[in-house]
Amino acid sequence: MSDPKKPVAPSEQEIGVVVPQAQHFDTPLLLQCGKTLPEYEIVYETYGTLNPEKSNAVLICHALSGHHHAAGYHSVDDKRPGWWNACIGPNKPLDTNTFFIVSINNLGGCHGSTGPKSLNPETQKAYGPDFPIVTSKDWVESQARLADLLEIKQWAAVVGGSLGGMQALQWAIDYPERLRHSVVIAAAPILSAQNIAFNEIARKAILSDPEFHGGHYYETDSFPKTGLILARMLGHITYLSDEAMREKFGRELRAGELKFDYDIEFQVESYLNYQGEEFSKNFDANTYLLMTRALDYFDPAAEYNNDLTQALSRAKCRFMVMSFTTDWRFSPERSQEIVDALIEADKEVSYAEIDCPQGHDSFLLDIPRYTALFTAYMDGIAQEINQ
Repeated sequence: MSDPKKPVAPSEQEIGVVVPQAQHFDTPLLLQCGKTLPEYEIVYETYGTLNPEKSNAVLICHALSGHHHAAGYHSVDDKRPGWWNACIGPNKPLDTNTFFIVSINNLGGCHGSTGPKSLNPETQKAYGPDFPIVTSKDWVESQARLADLLEIKQWAAVVGGSLGGMQALQWAIDYPERLRHSVVIAAAPILSAQNIAFNEIARKAILSDPEFHGGHYYETDSFPKTGLILARMLGHITYLSDEAMREKFGRELRAGELKFDYDIEFQVESYLNYQGEEFSKNFDANTYLLMTRALDYFDPAAEYNNDLTQALSRAKCRFMVMSFTTDWRFSPERSQEIVDALIEADKEVSYAEIDCPQGHDSFLLDIPRYTALFTAYMDGIAQEINQ
């Protein structure tokens, strides 16, 4: 277990090179939408070592644009580590000296797991827009099947931020016996109308791109690049706070003076265009549509008379809920709704609201107070394992 008071050399905190794994499933998966995947693959990575009792396993659930590569590097030449490298590794909050971490690319993804780019066995062509709509419940079911194959009967914790946090909440409801802790970060019990509106605008940007071709663009020599760039630019704005953008960019001009045209003039414009351009190279438009719809559809209380307390009454794990003061996409008030329902359901819950300027993306970053609280909670789980 890591000692947060003891300085640790950066080299002692890195995982190094990791290799993704793929698991094929022949058992059909009935989805919430009523359709069935006859077979599918799940791509995942693991970090750390599973103990003989298989009691130290932690599941990482990714957010909208995430994937299985949460930490480490895929080669010695990689310039960027996995998306949650700030929190996963030796002597980090998710300490690989203690925990066996499993990070999955969800169904519908575009980084190896079965999704729109995969071959449809019925047509022998890419699924494209015919890939069925998937939900958090579907992801949890597929994740539980992978846990079965890994012989993990119970997770020490299921952890996630944003859409990942929603999955951690869904796990506690759907499989109450199979996790001891649920760590829900920067999430919400249901999407607000404003959030659904942002997602709709992002989807409309993709759907209206002439290169979308009804989602069958794999059969052409192009893809809806402009629509995907616009969708990412819009999304990225909502992940940052006004304060963070002001501190990072202000009204700084690229050329130092106004040009009086419609080209990129401000540094923030340059930044957003760069983010959109890079995202369009690495993410699939059909997957983006699926993931935003899964966000829209998340509503764990719907099956329980629209009563979140009733839904969470099924849970048997302990909860850690964290939010960030400047996160206006999933504000602290939304996390407090979860906490209030858990308290009303007489569940054990810890809650922390972290004051920081970085907005929704805070959960991805090494923010001292966040890191300290996250570490302290996970250290408590480590002590349970070692008892």
